[in-house]
Amino acid sequence: MKKYLFLILSGLAFNAAQSQEIASGLRFAQEDVNGTARFRAMSGAFGALGGDLSSLNTNPAGSAVFINNQLEFTLSNFDIKNKSIKNSSNYFDGHTTGKDSSFDLNQAGVVFVFDNHNPNSDWTKISLALNYEKTNNFNNSIYSTGTNSTNSVANYFLSYANANNRQTGIPLSTIKNYDYYQLNYADQQAFLGYEGYLINPETETAENRVYTSNIPVGGNYIQTNNISSNGYNGKLSFNAATSYKDQLYLGLTLNSHFTDFRQNTLFTEVNNSTNKNPINVVSTSFENEIYTYGSGFSFQLGAIAKLSNEVRVGLSYQSPTWNKLNDELRQYLYSTGYNFGNPPNPSLTVTDIDSNNSIIYQTYKLRTPGKTTGSLAYVFSKRGLISLDYGYKNYSKIKYSIEEDSRNDFINSDISNTLKGASEVRIGGEYKIERLSLRAGYRFEQSPYKNKTTIGDLNGYSGGLGYNFGGTKLDVSYAYAKRNSHQGFFSQGLTDGANINSINNTVSLTLLFEL
Repeated sequence: MKKYLFLILSGLAFNAAQSQEIASGLRFAQEDVNGTARFRAMSGAFGALGGDLSSLNTNPAGSAVFINNQLEFTLSNFDIKNKSIKNSSNYFDGHTTGKDSSFDLNQAGVVFVFDNHNPNSDWTKISLALNYEKTNNFNNSIYSTGTNSTNSVANYFLSYANANNRQTGIPLSTIKNYDYYQLNYADQQAFLGYEGYLINPETETAENRVYTSNIPVGGNYIQTNNISSNGYNGKLSFNAATSYKDQLYLGLTLNSHFTDFRQNTLFTEVNNSTNKNPINVVSTSFENEIYTYGSGFSFQLGAIAKLSNEVRVGLSYQSPTWNKLNDELRQYLYSTGYNFGNPPNPSLTVTDIDSNNSIIYQTYKLRTPGKTTGSLAYVFSKRGLISLDYGYKNYSKIKYSIEEDSRNDFINSDISNTLKGASEVRIGGEYKIERLSLRAGYRFEQSPYKNKTTIGDLNGYSGGLGYNFGGTKLDVSYAYAKRNSHQGFFSQGLTDGANINSINNTVSLTLLFEL
């Protein structure tokens, strides 16, 4: 038996099962320490310093610290490695590997400084800046394999067919007499499981709402999961700042965000067990490709105060980001099994279901949380400095909004119950030896999950060099960050997966011109 589905759906309402899951919202809510090489070398601890275009990401008052007009470009090489963590809590006996590397222009900006020559005014200057940055690089690859002793992929499809976030399961009539244009995502998953012979109705009645698995029980499911993603979050910032007596700096930034993310997941499962079901499924391949794109808006307010020639403090607020996103989904299911029905026909049965074209879903809104940052810096004359930033972001405030979708409250409640507020600490230092600058930094970011295991805490170290040629400066940095996570295969049903140790290595080079 071979089946093909050709689908192009538009205006189909979302639900919690598809892209609106916690991981998707969190993906667009988190920002890495990206930007200029100097900013990276000091782990982004610039909230009370300014004087760097990437510092506007932390505190928009920082552009008023500039003395001259400047133009900056940054090239970076991003390298990520994923390895499995083997311990007693990880049932997976196989291994996890993955590596991805990319090289691109991740920052470009310019700042113009206008001095106030009126001797009767205490407002000494105004600065205007335009800066582009990639706030996140989504290029990544993870491969997991091993033997699962208890959980099969059928449980993913059963979780929708039997529950679907409702008190009762999906009627068999909805699955058998389907009009795909009217099915929501959850019903589609139940349909795939039924048509792929992975699940069976308990009774062949139209009102049946109970389903069982066609995959033999007893475990020893050999599973592999291959995740490949690419894309980025980008931001174009329009900044204005002013200086009062060169002691108080105030700034405002308006940010235009843009998202382009694509992820392909291929899950396979093989078993050699038998059961008494009419269909005995022995292998399954399930592929999902999701493409998310859209735009957003946010703003930032900030202030930096010089308490003395040595001590500076900063305070900034980054608003929530209001995104409008679109999702396109393509699914493919391939399964093989043996038919032991009545009359028995123990021949190989092949099911091939391919959506072929992407399903286009309704545009939806995603609001990611704001962030408050307090900063303190100590400047040692013109020889060096040390800086400290503390930021807080409440990830439980991530909110989805989809018109005419009754599940909004359920989705947002699930996010609120799963995620929490997270603190971030950044420490950076710089020391100058004539024209040469030596830099180093450290950052720590708490897990946004209440369980602290789905995504763990982040620790990062950085260092770099800078050389001043006069009207031109060259900066180089290296940044290292490590974080553990649990990569569940699916959002429900089969949430087993691999424990991952991810290591990011980034080398950046910035060329700066004084105009």
